Amino acid sequence: MRFKFAHAVSIAAAVAMASACGKKDEGGASTAAPAASSAAVSAASSPAPAPASEATVVRIGHVAPLTGLQAHLGKDNENGARLALEEISAQGLTIDGHSIRLVLDGQDDAADPRVGTEAAQKLVDDHVIAVIGHMNSGVSIPASKIYSDAGIAQISPSTTNPEYTKQGYKTTFRVVATDALQGPVLAGYAMKTLHAKKVVVVDDASAYGRGLADEFAKSAQAGGVKIAAREATTEKARDFKAILTKIRRIQPDVVMYGGMDVTGGPFAKEAAALGIKAKILAGDGVCTDKVAELAGDAVQNIICSEAGPALSKMDKGADFEKKYEARFHTPVQIYAPFTYDAMYVIVDAMKRANSTEAPKVLAAIATTDYNGLTGHIAFDDKGDLKAGTITLYDFKDKKKDVLDVVKQ
Repeated sequence: MRFKFAHAVSIAAAVAMASACGKKDEGGASTAAPAASSAAVSAASSPAPAPASEATVVRIGHVAPLTGLQAHLGKDNENGARLALEEISAQGLTIDGHSIRLVLDGQDDAADPRVGTEAAQKLVDDHVIAVIGHMNSGVSIPASKIYSDAGIAQISPSTTNPEYTKQGYKTTFRVVATDALQGPVLAGYAMKTLHAKKVVVVDDASAYGRGLADEFAKSAQAGGVKIAAREATTEKARDFKAILTKIRRIQPDVVMYGGMDVTGGPFAKEAAALGIKAKILAGDGVCTDKVAELAGDAVQNIICSEAGPALSKMDKGADFEKKYEARFHTPVQIYAPFTYDAMYVIVDAMKRANSTEAPKVLAAIATTDYNGLTGHIAFDDKGDLKAGTITLYDFKDKKKDVLDVVKQ
């Protein structure tokens, strides 16, 4: 029996250790101890094919911003992965004839590339067999080399920058569409539905925001749209008056904003206050319920996209939503269904490989053919979905409302 990245421990010892050490860090990021305790309780209360004392601990990493401005999105991602892990643990999991106790090793990357690479190395040092994350393209891309060097699969639930899977690593996967599809879909809406002839493009200078803005601009220009100005702000900006004053002078038909909800909401609110009537198009980073809170009444001027199907359009989306809200007492933000599926993809790979060794799990993930909550999941030779989906939304009564669905 070979378990390169697993350690056999008794359930009783694990629960005792978790009780002594199970704390949260000051920023609210879950440590490995509470995850171990939760999984241990689930495993202990479920029928197991082998005695509890022989259960083998298997650590699966999750990393996202759990502190800072994007913590609401990062925690949503972690919740989705945790919900899946708890379901699997309750059902019982056996690999190669041995009872498995799954532990979610949750790390906080603070949406910062430097912190993210440190978190990635921590997961490698913890001997996780696979990683779900990171949330942001600007963190996923540098962290991906660390996982590649270690031979550990990385499945991102929300990284959309095409460069993530263009690096040539055999360890990078994603369960969402890329900006190579999202940008053109937004540009197509601007041209065909809004009949835009003149556009201003703004991004937050992040790998995600800039990458999405680039894809939009490239597609819009190819369709004959004039890019009247290209502006950049930052991921932490709160005052957009200089940029918006320039936009007001230009009077574009559409403004494309590449960034997250924490800046996109205030951007839209200030634009409305300055009397700018142009529709604001944005990608999945802005496409959350929280943006309505941040933009106020100006949210009705936002049209945004998600790099996947809408929860309301998923076959079992309503059931997932009920389970999620019952477990975490908060609504789904955006990508929790995708982290949920990523966890099931990893466990499906373990079952098909009949192994908890990271290299064998990695090889099995590459050949995934799985029907999940978010749809059919199969990867091409780069680790991208073979068939991606983009969903367009507007806002009605400050809630997202599906406008259109575009499939690859």
